[in-house]
This record gives sequence, C-alpha cells and structure tokens, in this order.
Amino acid sequence: MKTISMNQAKRIALVAHDNMKKALMEWALFNRDMLAGHILYATGSTGSLLADALSLPVHCFKSGPLGGDQQIGAKISEAEIDMVIFFWDPLEPHPHDVDVKALLRIAVVYNIPIACNRATADFVISSHLTQEPYERIVEDYEALQRQRVAAMQSGT
Repeated sequence: MKTISMNQAKRIALVAHDNMKKALMEWALFNRDMLAGHILYATGSTGSLLADALSLPVHCFKSGPLGGDQQIGAKISEAEIDMVIFFWDPLEPHPHDVDVKALLRIAVVYNIPIACNRATADFVISSHLTQEPYERIVEDYEALQRQRVAAMQSGT
C-alpha cells in the first residue's frame, strides 16, 4: 500500500453526458462557492459551459468521445485528479461506453471519490474531507506486478 496526498484544494473533474449536462450545471451553480475553492477540470463542451456559468477557471480536456474520458483517466493515474463528478446517463447508449467504463475502473483502482449522480455528488462535496488535506490509500499495483514478474522469472 502507498498513500497519495490530496491538498486542501482538490483537483475535481466534472463530466456529464449530453442528457445530463443541465443537471450538472444546476448542481455546479448550487455548489459554486464550494467549487471556487478547488481546481476544476472538465471534458469538452461541459467545461466551456461550466466556465461560462460559474465564472471560474476550468481546465478543459477533449470531448469524452474524442478522448477526454481517457485524458481524465490518465491524470488520475498520475495523481493529478483527486475526485470525479460524472453525471452519466445510464439509460442511453454511448459510442464511447468502453471509455466511460475505463474511467470508472481507473477511479476505483486509484481509490478516488467518484460521484455518478446528484445525491452522491452532494454527499461528496459537502464532506469535511473535501475541505481539508487527505491521505488517500492506494494499492501499490506496480509493486505487485514486479513481484509477479520476478516470480515468473524465477520459475515459481
């Protein structure tokens, strides 16, 4: 196990499928003062909409279907994203469903909070842990992989 330090100002990725953008905008506007104390990231058009609506800086990745979900996943693996608020539409098929599943998986692998609906987002953003430094415990999968390779090389 290893720990990853999360600062008081969290790096929060905000993502929404097309049918959920309105709900994310409403949630973000309601929580604007709380979000203002953090560093915001978002995919494509969601980021542009958020920056305009909140009058806050938002670092934008590509649109989800064009690789934005994967960009967020990469930032998670590099310990550069601390939490994800992802309002996804579970009833609508998406051409990039595999990317969405990969993003959800990587969030679990790196033990970051990921809220996939408004209620969970409310609980996460209102937690006192969101407002203070936090030591996130993460399984050291790279060490486990090195052990597996060493075991295979030694024939055990």
